[in-house]
Amino acid sequence: MIDGIWWLVILFAVIAALWLVAKSRGAKVGEQNGHTQSKKDKSHDGLQKTSALLKKYFPNYRVIRKANHLLLSKQDKKIAMITIDRKLATGQRRLGDVPVINYHRVPSRAQLTANLQEAE
Repeated sequence: MIDGIWWLVILFAVIAALWLVAKSRGAKVGEQNGHTQSKKDKSHDGLQKTSALLKKYFPNYRVIRKANHLLLSKQDKKIAMITIDRKLATGQRRLGDVPVINYHRVPSRAQLTANLQEAE
């Protein structure tokens, strides 16, 4: 039979081995995980392109960029909120009296025109 002290030695050895494995697989100091960064850039890139489209083709709307959506206003009245999210259904819903328009990718000029006419 193994004495109690040997069980402690084996336990500490297993804990040390697991700690070393976890430390070697973890992120290094000053290094960022590239996978999560690319996901954030994709959604923000779509919002950036949509914002540029709105400013170019719809100059009478004021575009306010938030973290995950664009807020459109006209004469200090909120007209619509635009989001780009693949997890949500494409289309419109309302948040209070402001319509929330969701797209899965950057919308075309025709889509924006149609949805903004409905929103007003």
